[in-house]
Amino acid sequence: MVAQKKSSGIFQRQPIMRNVLISLIPVTLGAVYLYGLRVLVLMAVVTAFGVLTEYIFTQKRKAKVSEAVLVTCMLFTLSLPVSTPFWVAIVGIIFGVLFAKEVFGGFGRNVFNPAIVGRTFIFVSFPEYLTNSWSQISTSFPGGFARYMTPFLDTISEPTPLGLFRDSGEMVPLTNAIIGIIPGSMGEPSVILILLGAAFLLYKKAADWRLMVSPMIGFLGFTTVLNLMGSPNVPAPFYGMFTGAFIFLCIYFVTEPTTAPKQKEAKWVYGFMVGIIVVIIRYFGIFPEGASFALLIMNTFVPIMDEGVKYLKAQRKQVTT
Repeated sequence: MVAQKKSSGIFQRQPIMRNVLISLIPVTLGAVYLYGLRVLVLMAVVTAFGVLTEYIFTQKRKAKVSEAVLVTCMLFTLSLPVSTPFWVAIVGIIFGVLFAKEVFGGFGRNVFNPAIVGRTFIFVSFPEYLTNSWSQISTSFPGGFARYMTPFLDTISEPTPLGLFRDSGEMVPLTNAIIGIIPGSMGEPSVILILLGAAFLLYKKAADWRLMVSPMIGFLGFTTVLNLMGSPNVPAPFYGMFTGAFIFLCIYFVTEPTTAPKQKEAKWVYGFMVGIIVVIIRYFGIFPEGASFALLIMNTFVPIMDEGVKYLKAQRKQVTT
């Protein structure tokens, strides 16, 4: 369980979660520049309903609201297209906090990542808002800071990079993906800003580098093997890694301390398998982006993975003694 401190007000004081919030500032500002001020409005609405949902349950337990819910709300918002209707986002965050966190007993007891559960729920229930509602990108100063929201994008003539490759085999320039001038969810376009947040998390020791690196190794390794085998469905390894939400997933979702393994060996296996499952779902399933599903699948196996590592260590200790 993540260390936490009690404080006045309705929130528990959680330094690690505050560091995560700080690390997300560049990504959020980048999203505003690319898509408009609606990013902040949608984030404020989501946060209000997310905090309210947790507050209702913590009051019954006579506890305080975790600052982790602020991270959940921020990540959930950034995982959506900027044009997502308010009511859809509200339904998603309530579902995520309620069924992925509070039904398990609140902070530190949940098995699944609440932000991912909320996003996956609305992806399955209202797919048109998360697959066909992209917005254009601002490319000149002051960008989205001077407008509420950028215009809608014609998803037929200008699909996302993953959709473009799946439909026609074409690929956008990799530099565009790294800089962030490609359509997508609010938090995923700029790899540079995401990695800047990762550097801050590592500096503050708010995330485990093993959980960041292992999914990338799994993804790159598996896509390289498939490329060598001549699979036509799979693009170049780094193109696949830097497009879509994969890097965002590695830095902010795989590293979530409550739902990730605690044993070092299990962390490597966990992340490695997340990367492999993303590749399988993306390129051989019906969904262009498999990040959310891959994480939820591996969340399921975390308890048994930790126990398995403990058992193997105990067996090895018995043999050596």
